[in-house]
Formats: sequence, C-alpha cells, structure tokens
Amino acid sequence: MGFDPRTAIVTGSDSGIGRATAVALARAGLDIGITWHRDEAGAERTAAEVREHGRRAEVARLDTTELQRVGAVVDDLAGRLGGVDVLVNSSGTGGSTAFLELSTDEWRQIVATDLDGAFVCLQAAARHMVDAGRGGRLIAVTSVHEHQPRVGSSAYDAAKHGLGGLIKTIALELGEHGITANSVAPGEIATPMTGQEDVDPHGEDRPGVPLGRPGDAREVAAVIAFLASAEAAYVTGASWVVDGGMLQMGPQAGSHLQSGEWRKA
Repeated sequence: MGFDPRTAIVTGSDSGIGRATAVALARAGLDIGITWHRDEAGAERTAAEVREHGRRAEVARLDTTELQRVGAVVDDLAGRLGGVDVLVNSSGTGGSTAFLELSTDEWRQIVATDLDGAFVCLQAAARHMVDAGRGGRLIAVTSVHEHQPRVGSSAYDAAKHGLGGLIKTIALELGEHGITANSVAPGEIATPMTGQEDVDPHGEDRPGVPLGRPGDAREVAAVIAFLASAEAAYVTGASWVVDGGMLQMGPQAGSHLQSGEWRKA
C-alpha cells in the first residue's frame, strides 16, 4: 500500500456530491482544492467544513466550458496545495429536452460541461501525478446514465457514456505510473441538481427503486473516498454504481414506477 494521498482537488464541490466528497476526503486526512461555478458562498461553506477537520482548503472558480482556462485552474490549485494526489471530477449539468427539440447550443453546453471540461481537468491532474512519480487517483462522477439511457437526456447520456469510456482508457494508459482511474455512477441522489437540497432522502418514497428511496450524497462520497485511498490500489478502469439498485430495474422504471406492485411474484 505504497500510495499515501495528502492532497485532492474536487471540482464542483460547492454543493451536493462534490461537497460531501471534499468533506469525506478531509476527514480521511487530505488537504482539499475546492471549485465552484456560480455558488461562491457554497464553496466557502465547504472550505469551512474541511478546515473543521483540521485540513487545508483552497478555493477557486472553475467553469468547465471555458476549456482554455480549465487546466490553469487545476494547475493553480495543485500549486497552492503542493501537488495533487487525487482528482475527483464532480462538476456537471443536465437537461430534459427531447432529442428532436434539442438545440445545438444546449447540446454543446451539456457536453462541454460534462465531458470536454472533465477531460481537461483529468489530463492536467494526471500530468502533475506523472511528474511527481508517487502514483495517483483519478475519479469521475458519471451517472447511472453512463450505463443506461433516459428519455429526454440525449446530450447528458452521450456525455456520461463518453466520460465512462474516457476513464477506462485512462486506466489502461496510466497504470504503469501507479495511477488508477475509476468512475462512480450515482442514481437519484438528494442534491440541488435533483431539486432536493437539504432533503433527508430517508423520508422520501421511491417505489421503483429496490432500496425504496433516493441516495444521500455522503453515501456516494464514501465510495469515492475508498477509491481515493491506498486500499483501492488494485481497482482501476471500473464504474462503481451507487443507485440503490435502480439499474436492476432500468433507470426509467426505477424513477417512475408509482407503486410497489412489481415486488410481487
């Protein structure tokens, strides 16, 4: 277990899964680079939580559609932290426009945010890891829609499928440097992106999900924290689904069934 992570950059860590991940990694003993797009106050709240765990927090604005600036933000945070051992790409956006009505502008906005920007972040961090020669962890937050499509999400589905494929290729190419690459594919998680900010998922009913509820961002963060650790040294090129069993139902059924009748033989 020679890998000893000390620093991590978590994009999109002003709220939701990114925020929970930043705090989980701080609890595990890492200093954290935090990025935000529109919610600077949220990023500062995340930073305060990281510091409550006795770890250093550095904050920067990141718009993953500004491809010429994305790498510089990662480089800046790595410089302020003294390196980057773990990169978690948690920035993302979605949409609900039918394929025939989807404009090119909306397509480009979603794909640029979820795939193009992720590529630049991952590549910039990987270059630091290779130069440092200590190994590393590259982790992308994708979605169950990395694996199964959903009506009205053609751009999102395409971007998340692409990001999952990118991670698998990175795993092949960077293994010789002791760098692992994995994706984490959440189902419905109670976050601002799903319109459930500050909602306790344990009180929400989801009849079409085998575990019967949405997930908590901290449950996703726990899986990410494992993948970022020394204990996950032999795990690479995998996609870790965290969805309460939704994919076993098919995500369309899992989120839209209104009763538990399907449970009966």
